[in-house]
Amino acid sequence: MQGSFVLLLLAVAFTFTGTLVRGEDDDDDHASEELQVETLMKPETCSVLSTMGDTLQIHYTGKLMDGKVIDSSLSRDPLVVELGKRTVISGLEQSLIGVCEGQKIKATIPSHLAYGKKGYPPTIPGDAPLEFEVEVLSLTQQTPWQKMVNDVFPLVCLALVPTLLGLVGLYLYNKAKDPKPSKKKSKDKKSKKK
Repeated sequence: MQGSFVLLLLAVAFTFTGTLVRGEDDDDDHASEELQVETLMKPETCSVLSTMGDTLQIHYTGKLMDGKVIDSSLSRDPLVVELGKRTVISGLEQSLIGVCEGQKIKATIPSHLAYGKKGYPPTIPGDAPLEFEVEVLSLTQQTPWQKMVNDVFPLVCLALVPTLLGLVGLYLYNKAKDPKPSKKKSKDKKSKKK
């Protein structure tokens, strides 16, 4: 009886230890699934940080984790990115929030925030994390008018849709409720008038 109890205890201990080891591996996998942003250079004065809606001009170099360059803007005009408009992969856009003009960053982007399981054949394989080095050349904050258009206008449109549908429904209801005068009745009325 005591022997089987000891064996049971050992089995539980090994199972528990195996779970802990697997848990540590899962944590490593989870860490590689998070966006990592490293500041390479930050200007001495950084009074304005980028937020959603701001427009940035950037130069970037995107690489696979083995160092193979997949794209670069250095030989072209800077890329214009309006934060929140999803003009770039989501991991790159997220890494550009909270930066200032003149700042250089290195973003390690997990595959689910880049091109996902499908990748972008033939350049980017599926499930490939990417590394981007980015220099923020200029930062333009959104104006109050732009903020209103970006934030308020969609809400107004959402409110107008049910209102317009309600008005159309009311019009159709009233039209169906009122009986149409038939042509025969109108002819009878005309002949009575004569």
